[in-house]
Amino acid sequence: MTATTADNTARYTQAKSAFGFELSKLVGLDEDLYGIASHTDIYPLVDPAPHFRAHTFAAKVVLVTGASRGIGATIAQHFARAGASLALVARSEALLNYVKAGIEQDVPGAQVLTFVLDVRDTAAVCAAVAETVRHFGRLDVLVANAGALVPLGKRFGAVDPNAWWDTVATNLRGVFNFFHFAAEHLQQSAGSAIAITSAAGHLRIPTGSDYSVSKHALDRLVEFFPIEYPAVKAFAMHPGGVSTELSRGSNAPIHFDTTPALGAAVALHLAAGKAEWLSGRYLSAQWDLGEVEAKHKTAIVDKNMLVQKLALP
Repeated sequence: MTATTADNTARYTQAKSAFGFELSKLVGLDEDLYGIASHTDIYPLVDPAPHFRAHTFAAKVVLVTGASRGIGATIAQHFARAGASLALVARSEALLNYVKAGIEQDVPGAQVLTFVLDVRDTAAVCAAVAETVRHFGRLDVLVANAGALVPLGKRFGAVDPNAWWDTVATNLRGVFNFFHFAAEHLQQSAGSAIAITSAAGHLRIPTGSDYSVSKHALDRLVEFFPIEYPAVKAFAMHPGGVSTELSRGSNAPIHFDTTPALGAAVALHLAAGKAEWLSGRYLSAQWDLGEVEAKHKTAIVDKNMLVQKLALP
């Protein structure tokens, strides 16, 4: 089981003085909706095995950014095992080739394109999306996973401002770039766009404003996608606290104990059209989506919840 609100509060309470003040002063922990449904690291109702057996994504094309390791690499592997052709994006050619080789070994005959680029480079993103569509003839699923952050430790008045903005540029502009150039193709295929966000977007973590602000804005950007491109199903998905190179380098005093396979399984579930009513909304891969649908769907849809909004009691 993943950490509860009380568990994380205790961990923040114990993390003192390292950054000049207590991280127990964290604001917004109660806004992460830990109580909405069961939090788990197993597959409750989103077991990927049926998609693997049925090749649910045969003849579909999936583009994944940040695909050279961690969450992105696992998502790419899951879609390949479900029959998809892949376009993989990352900055490291060596790591990207390693992931590609692993997929081709695991899924003989898998079709994999790779693009070595920085997601902030608008021209390079344009070329990658165009080449993907030219090569495969279509685009059905976009998973925008590439991310960045400044390690915790300095207030925003002391942090390197260029580093702060680099985080925002990667996490927001990088996603927008792919949304921009993929939008018409996804509209044509009635496809899906999944942005990997974070529960940190709902928190005010001292010395973590770059990451929190960028993910908060990303959640709002996702809300626009199905409004402006109504044939597209778009989701802002928190994959859980996954131990990745990024999270391990964050200096966050919490345990990252969620398997990356959980978010990958939920990505398959969403892209397969199993939860279209959540389009344009935030969700967590740690929620039991079956429980959420059974208990909360009517209220979420009728009251337009799981979006960024102001509310009174």
